[in-house]
Amino acid sequence: MGLTGMGFSTVAIAAGAIMYWAVTYQGHGFRFSTVGVILMVVGAIGLVISTIVFATSRRPAGGRRHAYDKQTIDAEGRSTEVHEAVK
Repeated sequence: MGLTGMGFSTVAIAAGAIMYWAVTYQGHGFRFSTVGVILMVVGAIGLVISTIVFATSRRPAGGRRHAYDKQTIDAEGRSTEVHEAVK
């Protein structure tokens, strides 16, 4: 979901608002205002769910531990190994 779900939810809310407040035509047994309300409610629920999914899927900055292994060889041919753990 994430950003794509947020975009689709926003479009659904906007389309529902247009159908509810801007369209005055009523077909036989079919009301655009009712469909507009349904779209706004579904869009709002989708926006909340997408926001929660997007917020929880983000990685915390600097929250992971890293380890570095390094091997060096000096001019005389001796090797040195270094293991460093960074929190």
